[in-house]
Parts: sequence; structure tokens; C-alpha cells
Amino acid sequence: MKQFDVIVVGGGAAGLIAAGTAAKNGAQVLLAERNSRMARKVMITGKGRCNVTNDCSEEVFLQNVCSNSKFLFGAIHRFPPQRTMALLESLGVPLKVERGNRVFPVSDQAVDVVDALVSFAKKAGVVFVQQRISQLLVVDGTVTGVGCEDGAVFSAPKVIVATGGKSYPLTGSTGDGYQLATQAGHTVTPAMPSLIPIETKEDWCRECMGLSLKNVTLTLWEKGRKKPLYTELGEMLFTHFGVSGPLVLTASTYLKKDLSQYQLEIDLKPALDNRQLEQRILRDFQVNSNRDFFNSLSELLPRKLIPVIVRLSEIPPEQKVHQVTREQREKLCGIIKHLALTPKGLLPIEEAIVTAGGVQTKEVNPHTMESKLCQGLYFAGEVLDLDARTGGFNLQIAFCTGFVAGESVGKEDVSCTQ
Repeated sequence: MKQFDVIVVGGGAAGLIAAGTAAKNGAQVLLAERNSRMARKVMITGKGRCNVTNDCSEEVFLQNVCSNSKFLFGAIHRFPPQRTMALLESLGVPLKVERGNRVFPVSDQAVDVVDALVSFAKKAGVVFVQQRISQLLVVDGTVTGVGCEDGAVFSAPKVIVATGGKSYPLTGSTGDGYQLATQAGHTVTPAMPSLIPIETKEDWCRECMGLSLKNVTLTLWEKGRKKPLYTELGEMLFTHFGVSGPLVLTASTYLKKDLSQYQLEIDLKPALDNRQLEQRILRDFQVNSNRDFFNSLSELLPRKLIPVIVRLSEIPPEQKVHQVTREQREKLCGIIKHLALTPKGLLPIEEAIVTAGGVQTKEVNPHTMESKLCQGLYFAGEVLDLDARTGGFNLQIAFCTGFVAGESVGKEDVSCTQ
């Protein structure tokens, strides 16, 4: 049984950064990953383009963290987005910044990021093994190593659990880390889907399936609140079950268990106020004065949405546009500016981009990522009860917590970017 200084469980973004950092700091590191390929979840982020981080300030980053943002105050200060970018570019991955400060590899290939992270760890001297870790070995409140599913045992005085959450189980995120944490006495907040498409009560979404809306505003309201929980301009998509896309994924992070308390509203024409929209409709009506109402909206709305808006307006489809009353126009404007959707459910956690919930942060030292309950045990990445909005923030959580954990278990005070 070979002795290591550090064992990292999980070969995703957090695990690779943690392992490579620890090894560069002088530790003998073993990284155990259950899959034959590293960072399979990173491979599918950003639709395969890999939104690696968000080129924002520390303050803005923390504003975009949905759960336990204060826990990350020190970690993001020590390893901010700009340091993530500098590291990846030093590893031969040129980066570009797109709308919303989202950072992608110039190649638009997630595999380039994965290869760079694996190379970073390998060059630092990390030993890789394909094993599923099923047990933490703990003696008198101190970790001594790990046990594998096949009975093999690896010994080390320090173990970093970076196994991810429960989303996208085909990538290896099946909740193994929660079981390991529980073995060490940790409390695990139940895992819930985050950044996930929303099922709606309205069945007309099926008619619009595949329709992508750009430059619309999505607003999420909670009953009893005068201010919206969330409102943002961007893109979204209709599906056979409801809605998806960047705006919807972010809105989903605000939804709790009782979905009946929420309502979504789409502003299809956010650049126009009600008066401007009515003037626009009047101009279209003048051009189409002898046409049926149904046939007068092709310049205003996407083709798939026209039957839906016509039904909701309750204006007879065959009514001539010159016969449409002011009251009917006002109602039409209201629907276009406030197209309502009622959340009915969220897709299963297996289809979530990110898992909300995990190892409670109050049981982990934010300065080192070490367990407060078990000496020598550390956590990094999505296994912790941390999640953020879409836009590169969740991968940045993995990078900064992985860095802090790796630096904490290393033997020397050496920067991982040197």
C-alpha cells in the first residue's frame, strides 16, 4: 500500500486544480477518478464551448453566487477570475471575453480546457488512478486514507473530496461525495437542481417548441412581493415541456419547492414602452388595413408565437385590422409586454447543470477548505453547498475552492501560476 501526502477524490475542474496546486507545492499527490476520462462535465459546459469563468470583479462574482456567498469571500480573493484566466493562458489556452463578461477558449473547444488542466496536474507530478472511492478511512477524528469500490486502499494524511454534485450522473456526478462527507459526520443539505429548465402549466409552449427568443426580458415574480426576484435581458428557448435557455436557467436558481408561489413574465419587446409598442402596432395595421388580424403580425412576432398571442388576445383571427378597437390593442400590447408563464416543475436533478445543496459550509473552514469535524479532510467544488448563476460563475467556484484546498495541503508556499 503506497503512502501519499494527499489523495484527491474526483478529476473534475476542482479536483484537477487542487491536485496540481498541491503537487506544485511539494506534496506527493494521488488523484482518483472513477471515469476513464477526466473532467467529463467540463467537456459539456457552455454547449461544449466551456464558459470557464466570468471576467468580473470579486464583488460582482459574489453577487452572482446564490448560496453561501460569504463563504467564498477569501477564496475568490486568493484566486479571482483573472487568475483563472492567467493560468489557462499560461497553459496554452488563449481566451476571449464575450457578452456578459463570459470567458471562453478562443477555439470554442472545451476539450482544450480539459487537456490543459490534466496537463497542469501531470506536469506537477500528480499520479492518476481510475478508481471509484467508496469509503473514507478515519481514525480518532483524523482521516488516514480512502477505500476503493474494488477493495483497494490508499493511505494519506490528507484527502480532498472534489466529486461534484448529483447533476449529469453520466459524467460521474452521482453524489458519491455526499456519502463520503456523511461518513465523516458532516451534514449534507439535500441536493436540488439548479440552473435547470422549467416545466410550465401552459401547454402552448409545446406549439413553440424550438423557438429561440433573443433580446427579450424575463422576469420572475413571487406572490406577495412588490419587486421581482429576478429580471434580465437575454435569450431563452421554448421546449415541449416549457422553457429553457440562459435566462430560464438563471431564474430557476430562485425557485423553491412550492412553485405555485411564482410567475414568469416575458417582455417580447423590451426596447419599446407601451405607447411605443402601440404606435408600432398601429403602423403595421395601417400597412395591412384590409388583412385579417391573424395575418397582420408577421413583422412583429415570431411565426410560431403568432397563434398563441392571437388566442390570448381573444381578438378573432379573421377580424380585419381596421376593426380592431383601442381596448383590443391595449390588451394585445399587455400580452406582448407581459406574456405570462406559470412554473409547474423543474426537470430532474440529473438534467441540472449545477446541484444546489451539499456539504454545509458552516462545517468547513473557508480559509483552507478543511473540515471542522475531521482533521485532514478537505472539500472543493460542487460537493459543497455552493451554487451560482449561469455565466462562468460555477466553474470559478470550482477553481477557487480547488486552489485553496490544494494550497492548504501543499508543503511549500508556491503559487500555482508560477
